[in-house]
Amino acid sequence: MTIAKKIKSSISQSSMIRKMFEEGILLKKKYGADKVYDFSLGNPNVEQPGEFKRELIKLAAEIIPLKHGYTPNAGYSETRQAIAGKISRTTGLKMSADHIVMSCGAGGALNVIFKALLDPGDEVIVLKPFFVEYPFYIENYGGVIKYAQTKTDFSLDIAAISKAINRRTKAIIINSPNNPTGKVYSKKNIAELARLLKEKGRAYNKAIYLISDEPYAEIVFDGVTVPSVLKAYPNSIVAYSYSKTLSLPGERIGYIAVNPKIHEADNLISALILCTRIMGFVHAPALMQRIIARLQDVAVDVKVYQKKRDLLCAGLAKAGYKFVKPQGAFYLFVKSPIPDDVKFVKILLQKNILAVPGSGFGGPGYFRIAYCVDDATIVNSMKGFAEANKESA
Repeated sequence: MTIAKKIKSSISQSSMIRKMFEEGILLKKKYGADKVYDFSLGNPNVEQPGEFKRELIKLAAEIIPLKHGYTPNAGYSETRQAIAGKISRTTGLKMSADHIVMSCGAGGALNVIFKALLDPGDEVIVLKPFFVEYPFYIENYGGVIKYAQTKTDFSLDIAAISKAINRRTKAIIINSPNNPTGKVYSKKNIAELARLLKEKGRAYNKAIYLISDEPYAEIVFDGVTVPSVLKAYPNSIVAYSYSKTLSLPGERIGYIAVNPKIHEADNLISALILCTRIMGFVHAPALMQRIIARLQDVAVDVKVYQKKRDLLCAGLAKAGYKFVKPQGAFYLFVKSPIPDDVKFVKILLQKNILAVPGSGFGGPGYFRIAYCVDDATIVNSMKGFAEANKESA
């Protein structure tokens, strides 16, 4: 066999998101882009803030020695200090540049974190529904996945998480605002989780790490705020990305923030820096590091996404669909009118609507809509959504 058996198996289970995205490319060629309603991929369509564009032009013209040269593996100290300063201001924790490691987006951050933490057989708790890549990330470093279901409103089910924890548990990963549901875990929910992890940590005489995947932390609606896990729990690590905050997914820029009170902090930070190098990332993109250091309080216009959410929710509710209104991110997790979500997504496909089956996220019976699309795509898709719902009745 040419390729590794593990990778061959992974290919067969690979992301439905990409499959639907590729199906959309074919449909657009056949029918025209304006006749295809592609909600498959979470590719931000809101323009970058004006501040980013101005800084990019300004930086390109500046004469800086080794502007495009190698950076320290952890990233530029001034960038890490700017990030630490913002976290300190918002959480009250005394963060320094030494607690930040720059990364190639949140995906790169998570891979570095799991590489640094996991020995073969260590268990990581993943909450259903989940971002489709988590199982691949964890298994890539010999980790074992233990799933725990969330509640019907997608909030944390502390009892279910408690049952999943045992002496082999190394970490739990949460994602808030959540992909695929748009759920933001409340301050009370995070506090309950922190208490549970402290209790279980004492019972098993070990640190249980809370990994918080936060690429959508700035994309929240209706006055909702994202509680800080760094403030709530000492053994916490944040994976952050500017992909959504500044609409820069193709630039692959983010960071890892390590709680200064974490168990064996110095060893962990050294491991994160080493893993960044040996995994081939080497360091985060140099130009983007310089830019984001200047843009710590800048974000895209979130009201644009909120308008899209409201437009979509109103239309789908009118068409008879059931869902929990998202509090953040740009995804809607909709109850499938029939139990077989894969079959229903195929019905939508006949209407030139591309959505992703919930089964791929560990949420069978649902489908995901990524509404980071033009308003016209949302409006013009409603006829097809209504027809698909009626035909499946």
